[in-house]
Amino acid sequence: MLARVVRNGLVEAVHDGVVAAVGVDGRLLASSGDLERPFFLRSTLKPLQATVSQESGAGLSREQMALACASHGGHPVHIAVVREMLAEVGLDESALRCPPAWPLGEGAKERLIAVGHREPQPVWHNCSGKHAAMLRACVAAGWPTDGYLDRGHPLQQRIGETVRDVLKGDPGPVGVDGCGVPAFRATARSMARAYATLASDPRFVPAWLAMHCRPALTSDTGRADAQIARWLEAAAKLGAEACLGVAVRNRMGLAVKVWDGSSRAVGVAMVAALEQLGLVSGAARRGLSAISHPQVLGGGVPQGAVESMVKMAW
Repeated sequence: MLARVVRNGLVEAVHDGVVAAVGVDGRLLASSGDLERPFFLRSTLKPLQATVSQESGAGLSREQMALACASHGGHPVHIAVVREMLAEVGLDESALRCPPAWPLGEGAKERLIAVGHREPQPVWHNCSGKHAAMLRACVAAGWPTDGYLDRGHPLQQRIGETVRDVLKGDPGPVGVDGCGVPAFRATARSMARAYATLASDPRFVPAWLAMHCRPALTSDTGRADAQIARWLEAAAKLGAEACLGVAVRNRMGLAVKVWDGSSRAVGVAMVAALEQLGLVSGAARRGLSAISHPQVLGGGVPQGAVESMVKMAW
């Protein structure tokens, strides 16, 4: 069990899941829950995908790398960087193959509607930065930009090789992510190992630095991954259906997956794991309180909180 929801002293809901911490030497440090149950990595895979795009010639600045790793909020700064990424290689947003979407960020959709937009657009999709980086890589390498999402495309083949290498084995059947790219599966143990690699392998330093130094670009200011990157010497990334990876620089990688897909429990569980591993100081504990103990409201005022139930085994 990872978390419980308490309203006026009554446990109203519980969230089951798994958490794992792996050292940079690949050794399992601590865990709670079913370490062998697979799940799709979803957007927690973006640092690996962005790294392969960069290695294939994408030529990303740090800000652009942050957007390549991002599930962004769709605020003006996010959209401006994505459009810049495309324009620099002679493309525009019509080249994007992520589906049309409204922005995720608080107030972002309302702002767009207020200025006259009535239909979602691909550039507003939270994955548009990743797609723009992939398109830049295709242009640089001379690969076709049409079909860049296909499993057989040279870029996706390279990404698959990197995923298998970092996860230390064949992850199993490939799915399709929400934005259309190939989706790879992992266990909490192998995902934590991947984030330990992100935390320590020089190959992934550009992605780690972009995520740590530009968390508001990689995420949005209030989300759990942005707050963890802000308060700790870490990079963090949320994925759909409530998975979260954290790469603590030169120390370890952590993975949390909430089995019912509830995002309200994922930050609670991760901060609890980080605390039990001795990685959260007094100042960081206060700074992370909004995601470690999110309030349960009633009538617009606090009536309880989402509380951690994580107990790591060593």
